[in-house]
Amino acid sequence: MYRFLLSRQWVILTLVGLALIPVMIKLGFWQLHRHEHKVAQNALIANSLAAEPVPVTGLTAPGRVLPHHDMWRTVTATGTYDTAHEVVVRQRTAADEQSIGYYVLTPLRLPNGDDVLVNRGWISAGNDLTRFPDVPAAPKGKVTVTGRIMADETSTESGIKDTKGLPARQIMLINSTELAKRLQRPVLGGYIEQTAPKPADGKPELVPEPDHDSIGPHMAYAIQWWIFAAAVPVGWIILVRRERRDRAEAAAKEADEAEEADEAGAAEAESEISVESGEPAEPVARTAAITD
Repeated sequence: MYRFLLSRQWVILTLVGLALIPVMIKLGFWQLHRHEHKVAQNALIANSLAAEPVPVTGLTAPGRVLPHHDMWRTVTATGTYDTAHEVVVRQRTAADEQSIGYYVLTPLRLPNGDDVLVNRGWISAGNDLTRFPDVPAAPKGKVTVTGRIMADETSTESGIKDTKGLPARQIMLINSTELAKRLQRPVLGGYIEQTAPKPADGKPELVPEPDHDSIGPHMAYAIQWWIFAAAVPVGWIILVRRERRDRAEAAAKEADEAEEADEAGAAEAESEISVESGEPAEPVARTAAITD
């Protein structure tokens, strides 16, 4: 009844189904873990943004890798801007997430002689990408900056390629270690994403706080993959039952056709035998007798 399952076609189909089930289950858990990571990160961002501001030197130091749990904390730093070593970071989007331009990155010299990098905000790229753009001037004299502490960017974490050979004072990644080599002096690990004071004319545009409300579609994708995994055996059973039914109907039809053929053959053989024995002439003789 189910011998067709041993056919090459059905063996391949069954093996493919058995291979897909664990793959789909694993993809579901992968999406679940992404959902959990997003939820945890949203909670971290919300808690960090709500925390009281602390001096930047309380969270980082020269050469220190900023721990993930300290990211987005509000920090303050007081010093003077070193605009002579100001650089711009290429290929960055504005708050509308569409316009491409630069981040303005300016070292802030602290009273102890260390520097901390400050992302003062976004400016438009303009038409000539080969020259240093017109950057709104940084405040002169001693200033106090408030902002979010961020970890150094790397190609691995950000996915941004650290292109070499860029025009003067243009970089791809915000990385305190690399900038310390240019400055030839200690630079605190990570950088500050400025939130205050706000520029008088709105330029550069301050970077908006990260979204920490949306959780994305990862949970829906996880459920979707698990439904697909459950659908494979269900679909396999439906196909097997349909194949069995079709084969049974085909066998019954063949049997009926064979039976009809046998009956037709028997009738034809009986007719031939009757003709050979002369029986068809008898009704004619009887008719003649009655006529007489």
